[in-house]
Amino acid sequence: MQRRHWFGSLALVLLGGVFVLAQPPYKALIIDGQNAHDWKGTTPVLKQLLEETGLFQVDVATSLPKGSDMSGFKPNFSAYHVVVSNYQGDPWPEETKKAFVEYVRNGGGVVIYHFACAAFPDWPEYNEIIGLGGWGGRNEKSGPYVRWRDGKVVLDYSPGRGGGHGPMQAFQVVIREPNHPITQGLPEKFMHVEDELYGWLRGPAKNLTVLATAFAPKEKGGSDEHEPILFTVQYGKGRVFQIALGHTAKELKSVAFIVPFQRGAEWAASGKVTQPLPPDFPTETEARVRP
Repeated sequence: MQRRHWFGSLALVLLGGVFVLAQPPYKALIIDGQNAHDWKGTTPVLKQLLEETGLFQVDVATSLPKGSDMSGFKPNFSAYHVVVSNYQGDPWPEETKKAFVEYVRNGGGVVIYHFACAAFPDWPEYNEIIGLGGWGGRNEKSGPYVRWRDGKVVLDYSPGRGGGHGPMQAFQVVIREPNHPITQGLPEKFMHVEDELYGWLRGPAKNLTVLATAFAPKEKGGSDEHEPILFTVQYGKGRVFQIALGHTAKELKSVAFIVPFQRGAEWAASGKVTQPLPPDFPTETEARVRP
């Protein structure tokens, strides 16, 4: 049996009584540089969370500030197993957009983190890749709402805005697809800390699987619907995972965010999940936070 001790992105693996250095099996790229949310605070935490699994070597591609010449922003997506988007800002160059679509279509993994769902409202392929988005002028022309009603997914084509949320609030996450690799073994219900509870997301919703929802009560500024907050999209051969949780670095300390994010990234990169359920996982009534 191999023994591994992790030091950053490298591991010491005991083989035949000798420790040797080994690289993590997957390469991840986090994209940031523009976002109406605090990407400077969240990207380092996302990077740390990926690296601490021992599964990822992580690079970061940071764009120039909003309003800059974006023509030189050309990450080499094909060099990575998974791309984590913490980006919401100016359009990418056409060459970069084409490379991203080809990367996903040909089997690349993608994780859409929180407000990255608001990026690129006018880029049709991006919206198919992410499944559901919000803000940026999205409305009924962008696609349906995805609702969980009476034990099943319902596509709601009612007119209205795309994207919104009430004040920060604690809420319960409910697993709707327990047999998916990301959610397999997780308890049916668990608590998350006070966070933005996204609602009214809408989009093409093609090849979309709802993994978990949270109820957004009207009295707390919500839709009075069970809103999808963890879901996957199949785009060509690519695997896409979207997690709506995690407004700031503070909320990224919630185990209800950490575990789905880490498992979702592994699934997007490989199609499988090897990570066990940690002992500090939240309960149905109590959120858990790491230092």
